[in-house]
Amino acid sequence: MQGFLDHLAESTAWMAWTWQTGLFFVALAMTLTVMTWLAAARPEAPRVGVLYFPTTRGDRLFLSLLGAAFIHIGWIALAGGDLVWASGLSVIWAMAVFRWV
Repeated sequence: MQGFLDHLAESTAWMAWTWQTGLFFVALAMTLTVMTWLAAARPEAPRVGVLYFPTTRGDRLFLSLLGAAFIHIGWIALAGGDLVWASGLSVIWAMAVFRWV
């Protein structure tokens, strides 16, 4: 196991890993795991929302993640500084997407 961890550390040494970056990827992996479990446990029929084409949970997750990325990039470009407000806006965006799209 130690050999694997040493190899992993050596392979990813060029990346700027912080605990926040690790937390993001762990949260993303957990989200995908839960979405996969939901798809198996509670299959969903696509529904038509404000976009007037059928979307599934996975489609709405993708749209919310894509929107969150654009919100954060726009926040950095226009406001700079602390991203807490951009993260809050992204959560509101995701709730709206899952509710109405």
